[in-house]
Amino acid sequence: MTAPLRVLVCDDQALIRTGFATIIDAQPDLEVVGECGDGRAAVDLAGRLRPDVVVMDVRMPVLDGIQATRLLAGAGVADPVKVLVVTTFNLDEYVYEALRAGAGGFLLKDAPPAQLLHGIRTVAAGAALLDPEVTRQLVGRYATRIRPAEGARGDVPLAPRELQVLRLIADGLSNSEIAAALVLSHETVKTYVSRILTKLDLRDRVQAVVYAHRRGLVD
Repeated sequence: MTAPLRVLVCDDQALIRTGFATIIDAQPDLEVVGECGDGRAAVDLAGRLRPDVVVMDVRMPVLDGIQATRLLAGAGVADPVKVLVVTTFNLDEYVYEALRAGAGGFLLKDAPPAQLLHGIRTVAAGAALLDPEVTRQLVGRYATRIRPAEGARGDVPLAPRELQVLRLIADGLSNSEIAAALVLSHETVKTYVSRILTKLDLRDRVQAVVYAHRRGLVD
């Protein structure tokens, strides 16, 4: 049998932390290996326990979730840990910063349990988890702050169709939605996405979204 995915839950609210742990531990393919209430403890525990995924709150004492995520999964981390950020909607700016810090995705705290479980499995598998509607509102709201100075649009080493796919990724569309929009097969879209990530030296779709908005490629 395949060993269960090991999950570390980090949230400063004990009730939420316990609720997440209960939901996760009820699954045969998931196992909670630790719980903590601040970002510093998350970094320390992740270093010792080496979980497959850290479920990370954003606003916490001692060290917030963004800084903790950067230490666990940011650029230059030798052995990064996968991080799934959970937050309330009014903290969406912090979620954007967490994604830039290296998080593999995010969920809202009021998401149903099935979405939390799906999110953990998705991030553990190395795929990005972006809720399309929240992504549109999140990045769109801060687009003027994300975009760099004029002139950044020109240096994007992608073919026209790849650029088109990148823009749809940045809009929060899934592969299936992109396939329908461009009248392509699902496998063709997967090939385009893989090629885009390789050409731009990006880790996942989360980084692709940030890349597109920072370069003003999304209206």
